[in-house]
Amino acid sequence: MGMMSEFKEFAVKGNVVDMAVGVVIGGAFGKIVTSLVNDIIMPPIGVMLGGVDFSSLSMVIQEAVGDKPAVTLNWGNFVQTMINFLIIAFAIFMVVKGMNNMKKKEEAAPEAPPEPSKEEVLLTQIRDALQK
Repeated sequence: MGMMSEFKEFAVKGNVVDMAVGVVIGGAFGKIVTSLVNDIIMPPIGVMLGGVDFSSLSMVIQEAVGDKPAVTLNWGNFVQTMINFLIIAFAIFMVVKGMNNMKKKEEAAPEAPPEPSKEEVLLTQIRDALQK
């Protein structure tokens, strides 16, 4: 039973839950970026290059023979995947940069001056009494 309780303690810790949420949101974000690249960015680029659909760009290494399909290098799909990666990496960079800036502002916020020690309070009272 000790191992189960250790596992439960590990699984319920905030860091594990935060990581799981991050993975789910990251997966959804990846789908959004893929759609952005495939449906918004690449079609105009394809039109500018003469109506080229990047996902269909490939180089045939070996022609189809009988029932065997052709062997191809699908470099257009690779280009789209690289663009997806660059957009995701840039977006994550901007989020991390924003979080770091917020953290720096929190750290730079002035702390309240420490309360004077008992000795300082006593000396201040003596000084005030002498001034009267």
